[in-house]
Amino acid sequence: MQPFALGVHRRGGASYRRVPDCYPPVVGVRVAPGRGWAGKCSRTEAAEAWHRTDLTCGPVPPTLGPMKVLVTGGAGYIGSVTAKALEEAGHVPVILDSLLTGPKVFVRDRIFYEGDIADRALVARIAEEHPDLEATIHMAARIVVPESVAMPYVYYRDNVAKSLELFDQLEKLGKPRVLFSSSASLYAVKPDFEVTEADPLAPGSPYARTKRMMEQVLEDMAAATELRAIILRYFNPIGSDPDLESGIYAKEPSHVLGQLVMAARGQKDAFTITGTDNPTRDGTGIRDYIHVWDLARAHVQAIERFDEVVAASGEPSVVLNIGTGSGVTVRELVTAFEKVFGREVPVREAPSRPGDVPGAFANVDRAHELLGWHHELSLEDAIASALAWGEKRQEILGYE
Repeated sequence: MQPFALGVHRRGGASYRRVPDCYPPVVGVRVAPGRGWAGKCSRTEAAEAWHRTDLTCGPVPPTLGPMKVLVTGGAGYIGSVTAKALEEAGHVPVILDSLLTGPKVFVRDRIFYEGDIADRALVARIAEEHPDLEATIHMAARIVVPESVAMPYVYYRDNVAKSLELFDQLEKLGKPRVLFSSSASLYAVKPDFEVTEADPLAPGSPYARTKRMMEQVLEDMAAATELRAIILRYFNPIGSDPDLESGIYAKEPSHVLGQLVMAARGQKDAFTITGTDNPTRDGTGIRDYIHVWDLARAHVQAIERFDEVVAASGEPSVVLNIGTGSGVTVRELVTAFEKVFGREVPVREAPSRPGDVPGAFANVDRAHELLGWHHELSLEDAIASALAWGEKRQEILGYE
């Protein structure tokens, strides 16, 4: 397995080199604040920065060119936004998706294979046709909690058994770097709701248990084989990509913000708060809502620093929380939404759904340290982009 950690990024015709946190200061390289993490060489100047390769007057660390990355589930909500973030960073996503739920229009003009992640022959063909694949981002999964309660067999088959086939085939093909999409729904409830990667786990639904099983599969396989894994425990992604090319695609989204948008647009008579007796400050569930574009950027950071992150962890697999570090209750989300929207949204209350948990928010110190990643966009930014996507959905998807 050839090591890599750095990448060349292109924006507006200029090229940038991303410098890892462990790299010494670079003499004579101009810094443009606000466009990416630059580690120790600029922490006192800016939380995030890009280094222009065409403005160098001193030594610059070596870099690699664009990387090719397999993205399973790349036609989905998060997958399509992450594919775009990879492209904006100068990389080439290769999409593998069954189109069971994700719309083909989200693939756009990217390299695309329609099929099942457990189809070993297909995965082998992808590797043969793209021998320069550097890593796999595994996002393909069923994700609806109430559905997982009603259909556990389907969730364990598609999320666990099929992923096991994928991981084994990737390792056999000499493509051992796996960046895995896991979930914050694994965590046990804590009195203060803030969770670190080392905190106790208590997955409360078949969906959450499939995610934990896949984590364990990766941990065991990484310990026994050449496979290496970075596991990102997402908190609650919301919003759309910056250019409104993709977003929530379900006709009636199960996500809370999608439900709010529908109520605001008159597609539902009211927004339903499910669960008002949780042990939170206002009785409603608490979540860490992260803009999907920030989440996508975290994937790019993890891919570019993959070997560096694994080495720094001291283990063949590593778990990282990806969130904002702030907890927001559902009632607080409604208030923020109404502020951005400009008027009140009709609200009603209902009991918790099967599999619902009070919630948690992320301690993201480890992601800051190992990825050099910080979220940039606010809750209000995410709400505004979700509302804008609500206006755009008809044009892209053919339905509201």
